[in-house]
Amino acid sequence: MSKTLLNKFLERGVTRGQLDVTFADGSSKTFGKPEPGFPQIALRLADDRVPRDILLDPRLGAAETFMDGRLIIEDGDIMGLVTLLRANNAWDKGGDIGRPRPLRRMLNRISAAAEKVNNAVRSKRNVAHHYDIGNDFYALMLDHEHWQYSCAYWPSDDISLGEAQTAKLAHIAAKLALRSGDTVLDIGCGWGGMAIYLARHFDVHVVGITLSEEQLELARQRVIEAGVADRVSIELVDYRDFAAAGRKFNRIVSVGMFEHVGQPQFEDFFHACANLLTDDGTMLLHTIGRMGSPGATDAFTRKYIFPGGYIPALSETVRASEKFRLIATDVETLRVHYGKTIRKWYANCVENREAIVALYDERFFRMWMFYLAGAATVFEYGGMCNYQIQFARSRYALPLTRDYIEMEEQRLLAG
Repeated sequence: MSKTLLNKFLERGVTRGQLDVTFADGSSKTFGKPEPGFPQIALRLADDRVPRDILLDPRLGAAETFMDGRLIIEDGDIMGLVTLLRANNAWDKGGDIGRPRPLRRMLNRISAAAEKVNNAVRSKRNVAHHYDIGNDFYALMLDHEHWQYSCAYWPSDDISLGEAQTAKLAHIAAKLALRSGDTVLDIGCGWGGMAIYLARHFDVHVVGITLSEEQLELARQRVIEAGVADRVSIELVDYRDFAAAGRKFNRIVSVGMFEHVGQPQFEDFFHACANLLTDDGTMLLHTIGRMGSPGATDAFTRKYIFPGGYIPALSETVRASEKFRLIATDVETLRVHYGKTIRKWYANCVENREAIVALYDERFFRMWMFYLAGAATVFEYGGMCNYQIQFARSRYALPLTRDYIEMEEQRLLAG
């Protein structure tokens, strides 16, 4: 029965490109047909339980059977497989659009209710689950220039990952409209790349905060090596505790951190940010987002990658900020940039496969590659994007036109 249902599922799901599946009983079936731009993939299912496990939860089931070596890719790779499946059902595929199904809305509400708690203790544990797996590992995947584990910015395709991350830092710095002597708070500072960049290019003082002990130590080391220790400090502290201390900053930047806040804490986050800003302060929030309505985190991501994480829709992000009189002065949607970035990380992991397996094991490597494949393709074909939202407390805090952003960005990149 599971085999029959999986066949029907794949018949509907793969029409462009080709998927060859060999089942555990030796039978095989081909789905779709070759088409330029769509992968050709061949799979072998090692036992009769694989179809059942996939049907129970397609993303989690496919992930775990792949991780356990029960779903074997004999021609192609996991990136090709996920690309094939997602490309056949693109979020923006066109055609008439119906109303959301009541069952889907109900499931989203149920899933969201299960994620309602993300207090400071749990938040630190959730961050450690992902970011404290080891700096040696991230050194194999990320750009060496800035150690940026967030979406790069691709003004053209003929640049390196490091150059695209430099372009991202310049793009964000330009939107901060920094002035000489400004104080800057970097919420979720990672390994210090943004803080170092700002201190190198502007007469500012930056405080970076993180909940990852692994990131903390390396970020402090990198700050010293960059020669900006007199203008950058890195602290291990939760943003909620930091806001309670009563400090004020002219600028706040937060890149790739809001996804970890959790939907129930959105208002806490913006309340804290509003009170951390001076009256003429501005903020730039860079976050993964949903292009449609609010949804729920899938089971694979919750279990293996980002426990406690939640990808926000633009509507719920802005709605939470509005309650604290934060003016959304500029909103930009980065649509495919993260897909390009993650494919570079995927290539780095393929190149460093032996080193990663030596650090952990084969199952971890497969899990991580499944994560990267899903993440890249959801930005290329699914409903995810990145939002850069600029906030201000005063309507007069920033120039009235956007010209200053491009001018400053060009200045930074020319230097």
